[in-house]
Amino acid sequence: MGRDSAGAALRRRSAVVAALVLLTATASVPLDLYVPHTIVRLAYEIGHRDIAYSWGGGHDAEPGPSKGTCEGYRGAVRPCPAARTRGLDCSGFARWVYAQAHGADVLGPGTTNDQVRKMRRVASAVPGDLVFFGKITKKSVKTHHVGIYLGHGKMMNAPETGAVVRIDDIARKKDFAGFYRY
Repeated sequence: MGRDSAGAALRRRSAVVAALVLLTATASVPLDLYVPHTIVRLAYEIGHRDIAYSWGGGHDAEPGPSKGTCEGYRGAVRPCPAARTRGLDCSGFARWVYAQAHGADVLGPGTTNDQVRKMRRVASAVPGDLVFFGKITKKSVKTHHVGIYLGHGKMMNAPETGAVVRIDDIARKKDFAGFYRY
């Protein structure tokens, strides 16, 4: 093999290695940047639809608005309107947004307690993380609310019977338990 063909072969191998390194380095960037932004965008889109709060709503086999249940209902509105109201509760809202953003039902039909167990706690939140309320220790999980962090101390959430999915200040809700990321 001549000097020119050996040099050409070395350049081709170097180009292939460089292309693989660039492909590997950039392949993860869109997912890391895309999913949190998609979560926030979807939360805002759903927030503009005026979807009613419904205790247990969003927990059918497929994520999305559904009729709720009066089982375990402790809301102020009586009689319980959930069984006749198509909508979302807080965990049903988080489930639907995350399912759309991730392309799969990653949070599942469970409660906030079930959802937080699928997440990891983060010290510094970014928009798209979930914010949980209640008490979470190494031994027990007793949460009662979840919202999607939007940044600047705000969250999109399905807050309570009689309300619609909306933006609220995190500080107005008691029992902040932390920010969690999928």
